[in-house]
Parts: sequence; C-alpha cells; structure tokens
Amino acid sequence: MEEQEKNKTIKTFAIASFLNDMGSDIIYPIWPLFVTQILGANMAILGLLDGLGEALVSISQAVSGYLSDRLKKRKIFIWIGYFMGGLSRIGYGLSTTYIHLIPFKILDRAGKIRSAPRDAIVADYSNRENRGRNFGLLRTADHLGALVGIIICISLFKVLGYRNLFLLAAIPSIIGATLIISKIKEPKTSETKIFKGIKLSDFNKNFQLFLILSAFFALGSFSYSFLLIYAKEFGFNITFVPVLYLIFTVFASLFSLPFGKLADKIGRKKVLLLSYLLWGLMCLNFLYLVYGYPQILANFIIKTFNLGGIHLYNDIIKVMLTFAGIITAFILYGLHKAALDPVQKTLVSELAPADFRASALGGFQMVIGLCALPSSLVAGILWDKIGLMAPLLLSLALTLIALTMLTFIKDN
Repeated sequence: MEEQEKNKTIKTFAIASFLNDMGSDIIYPIWPLFVTQILGANMAILGLLDGLGEALVSISQAVSGYLSDRLKKRKIFIWIGYFMGGLSRIGYGLSTTYIHLIPFKILDRAGKIRSAPRDAIVADYSNRENRGRNFGLLRTADHLGALVGIIICISLFKVLGYRNLFLLAAIPSIIGATLIISKIKEPKTSETKIFKGIKLSDFNKNFQLFLILSAFFALGSFSYSFLLIYAKEFGFNITFVPVLYLIFTVFASLFSLPFGKLADKIGRKKVLLLSYLLWGLMCLNFLYLVYGYPQILANFIIKTFNLGGIHLYNDIIKVMLTFAGIITAFILYGLHKAALDPVQKTLVSELAPADFRASALGGFQMVIGLCALPSSLVAGILWDKIGLMAPLLLSLALTLIALTMLTFIKDN
C-alpha cells in the first residue's frame, strides 16, 4: 500500500475518533444526573452501571483483538464498534427506567471492539520513525473531541434537555462509522495460517516484563473520580468541577501529539518514564495539600513581607495556594495522560509479533482495565480506613516499582 493511502487511513481514524469522543462527552457531564435524578437510580446502581462498563471495555478489546488476528479481519470490528456506540446513545435517550440502561450500557462499552483492530492497523501502517506520532495523533483527536463534546453539553443542555442531548450525541458516532465503511480499505493480510490460540509464552520476555510493570502502575493509578473528590475536599465548589475536567482535557489534547513525536525522536522508554514521573508529581502535589503546606507557605509569606497585622491576608494567600495546587495537579494529570496513552500503544505494538499485534494490544488493554477495578477499590478502602494520604503513598510506591522495572525493558 502506498504511503499516501496509509496516511489517509490514519487521518480517517483520527476524524472518526474525534467524532466518537465528541458524542461520548456530550453525555459524560450529565450521565450521573440522568441516571439518579431522571431515572431514579441510587448511587449503587450508578456504580454498578459504570463498573459494568469498565469491565466490558477491558474484555471486549481482548476478544476483538484475538478474533481480528484469528480471522485476519480488521475493518468490520471498527465500524461495528462505532455503530454500537451511536445506537446505545439513542437507547439511553429513549430509556424510561434505569433497568433499560443495562443492555444499552453493554452495547455502548462493547463498542470498544473497535480499539485493538484499529490500533493494529495504525501500527502496521507506521514505521519506527512515525509510529509514536500516529498514536499521538489519535489521542489528540480523542481529547479534542471530548473538549468539543463538553462545550456542546454545557451550551445546549438547558435548550435540549437530557433526552434530546443523548439523541444528538448518537449522530457523531454514526457519522464516524459511515466514514470507516466508505473510506477505509480492509488491509491485505499475510499468508500466515489462522492460528489456534495465543499464550503469554508466545510473546518474548520483553513484552511480558512490560505487561507486568504496566499492571503494577495501573494498580496504583486510581480513577479520575478520586482526583475530583480530592479537589472537593480542599475547597473546590462542585459546580467548578467541569472546569477542572476541561483543564485536564485541554492539556491532554495539546500534548498527546508532541509527546508521540518526542517518543519517535528520543525513544519510547524515555517518554514513558516521563509519564510515570508526571503521575508521581501529581501525587506529591496532592500530598502537599494533604499535609497543609499551603498554610505553612502562607505563614512564611506573611512573616517575610510583614503582613501579620492583616489576618485576612492569611486566608486569601492560603486559598490561592490551595487552588493553585489543585489546578497544577490537573495540569500534571493531563500531561501524564498525553505522554502515557500513545507511547504505551506504540511500545506494545513494537514488542509484540506482527501477526499477534491486535491480540497483544487488546490483551494489554484488558489487563490494564482489570487492574483499574481493584486499584480504585483499594484506594477507597485506604481513604476510609487510614486517610487521604494513604492512596497517594501506595500509588507512589507502585509507580516506583514500575519505574525500576522499566529500566530493564529493551527499547529496540
């Protein structure tokens, strides 16, 4: 296939990814309110729906990756995945009870069958000089779509209401699926016979070590919801939370492509190392807040500039330092995700055999996704039993283990 055709395919994937994430994030800010206030579900039901969704994402990517390699087909999984996402949002909008949401949630998250086959095509259509850039382009498109979706939600919610907004959110994904059908050609496959199965031993030690260290890091990477709760604990009004989400999304969208390009220039390991360090800095930033350093710095500033006579200054400086710390944490989180996501996929696709590429990408995402479930559970237990600092300290310890193991990976 000519280079021009390969570039066209990757750009089409980026456009479809932008459209799908735009649709997803049109409903993301209002989903909890719709489930609890409109359909009358309690928080346990909301948690069940979201937990079910995360589990299905993990499993669907592994299954589709395996089947894609086994059948030597990619395109069908991709366009069906986008259609499933669009149809599920129509179902959400038509639901009259939270029971109705369950099959549509399954349909929605099972739509992730598109991810591993699509990523395998991107890896196949790239080389070592541009693979990081191409995966970075996809992540940039994802985050930009999310940014546009949030803005649409905020702008049109009062005009359209919940149900019409869900129906509107279905349109971008269906357009994306149509683009895949009309613009993407099924890649030519090798003459390799259909394989009967894959075992971890089929992959080299380098891949196995990377899978293990990534699992350690994922076990310490508690969910985004915890960051929002930390922000609320330190004085952020709940109505300002969407702004924090926007801050994260903006930085993730702006830096995904540059980090992907950087990985092509200086190596995958160095950028992945940077992503782990950014996560560690974010945890340290929250520890700075937990241990009361804004107050300590406020006292230092007041003493240094002889402001002790004006008590109001103490409160103002403390609030400013606290808010600056929280905003900095969400900036660091955005930078971390921008560096992590494209480089992980790049490294997995290069460490795995080409014939097993979709299986490796899907299996890797399944392991990371399944680790995310106990990660947040353990973080919640530590928060309740010990305190706010405990999840952060555990995360820092597991990040250090992952960093140490990363030094033994051969980045060919």
